[in-house]
Amino acid sequence: MIDFIQMLINGVAVGSSYALLGLAMVIIYKTSEVPNFAQGEMALISTYVAYMLLEQYQFPSYMAFPLSLVFAVVLGCVLEFTVLRRAKDPSVLGMIIITIGLEMILMGLVSWKFGAEQKSMPFPISPYDSVMIGDFFVSTLEILTLIVALCAMIVLFLFFRFSRLGMAMKATQQNPVAARIMGIRTKRVLMATWGISSLVGASAGLLISPVIMQPYMMWDPMLKGFAAAVMGGMTSLPGAIFGAYLLGIIENLFGGYISIEFKSVVAFVVIVLMLCIRPSGLFARHYVKKV
Repeated sequence: MIDFIQMLINGVAVGSSYALLGLAMVIIYKTSEVPNFAQGEMALISTYVAYMLLEQYQFPSYMAFPLSLVFAVVLGCVLEFTVLRRAKDPSVLGMIIITIGLEMILMGLVSWKFGAEQKSMPFPISPYDSVMIGDFFVSTLEILTLIVALCAMIVLFLFFRFSRLGMAMKATQQNPVAARIMGIRTKRVLMATWGISSLVGASAGLLISPVIMQPYMMWDPMLKGFAAAVMGGMTSLPGAIFGAYLLGIIENLFGGYISIEFKSVVAFVVIVLMLCIRPSGLFARHYVKKV
């Protein structure tokens, strides 16, 4: 029983990083209805910017990490303005291919600049420091990741519910033409969406980097975040959080009781099952557009 509860705790802990990436993908999908497969690599390059500031320029961590998050916002806005906006009448499939192309370009830039070998991020909190809670233990980094994920969910919920920009994002997603008629500058809204999404994704990258830091470090978490968003609903922020924690728990139990070698397969099984059984996800409403 103790082992089972410990696996549940570890599943919730690892699900927090999936939750941040799932939130980042949902933010863009809520506005453009296009999944951004470059999300992981946008976080990757922002994480390496923090590493460069810390190692090469000797910035203190309280300056390097905020600067890398600012860089993430700028990166998201620049990619939307210079690449996505320049695509002429793209289909959804075309936009997906563009994001995959951006993913490979960003990964190649990181590999070229920093090399493919494993790096060690000088993070203020060690991933090996743990706290005992009764008979169970959880690392301080996992606690920090959980807190950041929950805070991000609350802030984003309030942002979309009460802020003018958040409501403009929802209006743009529901009907871009009507939003433009009502005076909403949809292109600027989409740019802001990419900036905010990049910020949330970069937070996940910074929290993952103390455990593993190399050019392919975000590939697996990004897929798990996407699976979590699909499970909860690609337009639902609470759904992405719930899906991430549920995926983390299922994945951990599968690895503990069945096979650690096939642990990563769980996310793909979740994607296939959800798309077959409930394409809109557990929390999102399924609707049909009529013409």
